[in-house]
Amino acid sequence: MSTDTTAAVGVERETRTELERASYALFPVRVSRVQRVGASFARLTMSSPGLAGFGAGGHDQRIKLLLPQLPLAAHDLPDGDWYAWWRELPDAVRPVMRTYTVRAFRPASARAQAEIDVDFVLHGVEDGHAGPASAWAAAARVGDEVVLVGPSRPGTGRMWGVEWAPPPEARTLLLVGDETALPAVSAVLEQLPPGVRATALLEVPCSGDLTGLSSPADLTVEWLPRNGSHAPGELLLERVREVAPALVDEASRTVAIDFDDVDLDAGILWEVPEHAEAVGPECLYAWLAGEAGVVKALRRHLVREVGVPRSSVAFMGYWREGRAEGQ
Repeated sequence: MSTDTTAAVGVERETRTELERASYALFPVRVSRVQRVGASFARLTMSSPGLAGFGAGGHDQRIKLLLPQLPLAAHDLPDGDWYAWWRELPDAVRPVMRTYTVRAFRPASARAQAEIDVDFVLHGVEDGHAGPASAWAAAARVGDEVVLVGPSRPGTGRMWGVEWAPPPEARTLLLVGDETALPAVSAVLEQLPPGVRATALLEVPCSGDLTGLSSPADLTVEWLPRNGSHAPGELLLERVREVAPALVDEASRTVAIDFDDVDLDAGILWEVPEHAEAVGPECLYAWLAGEAGVVKALRRHLVREVGVPRSSVAFMGYWREGRAEGQ
């Protein structure tokens, strides 16, 4: 291959990568509906004409919400680098940024604006220890303004905040999460294809948080309400130890050699294999999300004790006990 040809191929690849890459934009929206969907959850529906340009990714798509300390009219929202703009704002006026999952997205129609649903866990609201996002959601009213940060065209994959990526041939799925992962698990289950066997283990604050979940897949859901009697993650750890071995095909078990455990203090707990192993249709693919220390223990157990291939376990620390997002 000549130098000119090599250069042309390189430019073509770079151009294609740019076309495939999602660009992120600010979407000012208003709260259009507020609904309680469990004792510990509030669902806020947000809409605006501009939301028609939101790039829906499906499954467990993450977005950012910028919760304003001042009315949005006080901010000159940028068309370009939103993150640099946000970073440069003084602390006293900088919107609080938090990460959430798209519970549902409904495109614009002739009769209605585009809408997006976001479910908030109302941590600490009743005892006065709520963080800024929980406090905002608990007090939200129709007409309140907020800024959503998301991709500006539809797509899927990591660039769209989507981490759900089991191998196509996997037919046995295990989804494990606490209340912070419930919106993502719910959205994933709704989009699974028929013919898949899915088990969802979901730990929630109390029995009042149990809701109906639907899926085209062969679905088994186990709710694990703490009801003030268990520490966060305790029920998940116990139940995964009981359930997981029966989901693993013997032919797919592996022995973890030089298992690289995760240092919670060294960085974010987040790993989604790009090329998951699937030894056969019964090979287990596990998706774990919730408190970082619990997720670390769950991943360690599945790989070291149960024999699930490391590349067939996706694990995400959505939050860390004792730390706010970004710490």
